[in-house]
Amino acid sequence: MSDAVGRVADSTGNWVDRRAPAWSRPYLRLARLDRPIGSWLLLIPCWWSAGLAAIVAHERGPRLAHLVLFFVGAFAMRGAGCTWNDIVDRDLDRRVERTRSRPIPAGQVSVAQAAAFLLAQALIGLIVLLQFNAFAIATGIASLAIVAVYPFMKRITYWPQIVLGLAFSWGALMGWAAALGGLDVRPLVLYAGSIAWVIGYDTIYAHQDREDDALVGIKSTALLFGDRTKPMLAIFYGLAAALIGLAGALAGAGPIFWLGLAAFAAHLAWQIVRLDTHDPDMCLAVFKSDRDAGLLLFAGMVADALWRG
Repeated sequence: MSDAVGRVADSTGNWVDRRAPAWSRPYLRLARLDRPIGSWLLLIPCWWSAGLAAIVAHERGPRLAHLVLFFVGAFAMRGAGCTWNDIVDRDLDRRVERTRSRPIPAGQVSVAQAAAFLLAQALIGLIVLLQFNAFAIATGIASLAIVAVYPFMKRITYWPQIVLGLAFSWGALMGWAAALGGLDVRPLVLYAGSIAWVIGYDTIYAHQDREDDALVGIKSTALLFGDRTKPMLAIFYGLAAALIGLAGALAGAGPIFWLGLAAFAAHLAWQIVRLDTHDPDMCLAVFKSDRDAGLLLFAGMVADALWRG
């Protein structure tokens, strides 16, 4: 099989394509290590929550060990989740132009091999989780049910992005639980804000496959919103900024947090202005920029904790 055939359609020219040993490439692609943006988007709510907890505790920033553990855990569990998604969606992926070159439908790995790889990644995630307190461990385990059902949601509802939001925002609870050993209304409000953010950015992502999805029967908010996508994004992104701001206010955050939130909100507004939902390359670029938006907010949280700690 040539390198060109081995590549995934929307992921060419990255380090996996150029440098990884040939035998490892299908597995690295199953884990989406050729496209780490999803891992970053899973990680960022963890870091937000850790940052907000540091503000509440009057500490000079989140615990570095926690940030590193969340980084490793996010990449492992996003890889496991994507592998599970590819196992479940293998027949659908064969019918969509952008996904038919993924490792399972392309015949690069078997379902059994993918399942074994899924377990290996989940084991890494478990090892990371066991480094936290008992409450955080229980909170992390509780997320698995949402992860398990997510791949099936696109078959039954036009709102699978809500379920993705529930899963990808779970870190907004984890950072707080790891730092403070419990939960209260503040991380729950942060969680709600993160869910609104995820619904927004995954709607943008889903516009890449809108035509193929309609043909094969996959549902999404991109299809539901259609030409109303921009005003709907304004609603969800506005809700995200408002709820995250409320979480910060309840946590007693200071002015640097609000500057970070303003930068986050401005970035989201810029996305809406820039977006052309009929241009798949533009949709992917705007979606990827959400990492920058999330890191701007996290930087504001860290700087506020450092200033106030």
